[in-house]
Amino acid sequence: MSAAAIVAGLASLMVVPTPAGAAAQVREYAYVANRNSNTVSVIDTATNTVTATISVGRTPTFPAISPNGTRAYVSNQDSGSVSVINTLTNRVIATIPVGTNPIGVVVTPNGARAYVANQNSNSVSVIDTAANRVIATIPVAGGPTLVAISPNGARAYVTTPNSSSVSVIDTATNKVVATITAGIGNAPVGVAITPDGTRVYVADLGSNEVSVIDTATNTVVATIPVGTNPTLLAISPNGARVYVANQNSNSVSVIDTATNTVVATITAGLGANPVGVALSPNGARAYVTNQTSNNVSVIDTATNTVVATIGVGSYPGGLAVGRVNVASAVSAVQPVTIRRHIKNKIKQTQGFGP
Repeated sequence: MSAAAIVAGLASLMVVPTPAGAAAQVREYAYVANRNSNTVSVIDTATNTVTATISVGRTPTFPAISPNGTRAYVSNQDSGSVSVINTLTNRVIATIPVGTNPIGVVVTPNGARAYVANQNSNSVSVIDTAANRVIATIPVAGGPTLVAISPNGARAYVTTPNSSSVSVIDTATNKVVATITAGIGNAPVGVAITPDGTRVYVADLGSNEVSVIDTATNTVVATIPVGTNPTLLAISPNGARVYVANQNSNSVSVIDTATNTVVATITAGLGANPVGVALSPNGARAYVTNQTSNNVSVIDTATNTVVATIGVGSYPGGLAVGRVNVASAVSAVQPVTIRRHIKNKIKQTQGFGP
């Protein structure tokens, strides 16, 4: 076979067709940290089924998904590390040592950095996500537990339950620029920021309330009574509602951010000891981890009712919901497939003249 014939035969292999309905290739998944199983459950939110179970470090506690959906970062509390998961393959591609007892992790809006709260070493680790290594360690007193980043990426808010305060970090300098104590309740844990960046909501575990911080003044402007032992909370994408998981009253409080009042309390259908909560990107669903029933409740936010229950691993804690572009998996595999076909064609023609 001539060289020209080989090239002609390979021409069709070099054409990479554009998948029909490319938008359908973007899938939404929830990543759930199972503390006693040392695993992460991956839930396809379209079907409410677990599609993968990923082994990570010891006592995984909190996951965060990168803005582009290609990576999930999971804090491993008893390993002192963060596992980095490739969301296309659902495999751990890196393990990053951080401080002692890491709990909260969050990725900056530009995806360049991840901030990790190390409770027992009183520090926050800053990870360069391109290099998968710690580039700064910020001293934060009071047992830093969870962290949230402002929408513009300029500030990180860290709950410190041992001192009943919230530390504010300037992400440009990686230094604490404010410590908020007045108005913060006992043992603040969960923290979330409104989409416009003007308010921070903090779940005060020990005082059964949520504190609301004005980010312009770093002062508490409202205190909202909720259920017993509020742990984690999440804000809807439009900023209108806050969902608070109340661990010891087996309920979820729904707060109207316009009035800072509880407008609904969800109990029916929830499992035991709800701790984690995350909203879908379109705000239509809230996902709640039930720690001692080993499952996730799915709430329809239009009706505030539980519409599904998904079994996961043992003692689920934090969770994150995000979109993954599964079409990228095709483009990632395609060059390898082309090279394999080329290699096979060349082997078939070896030893033959023109």
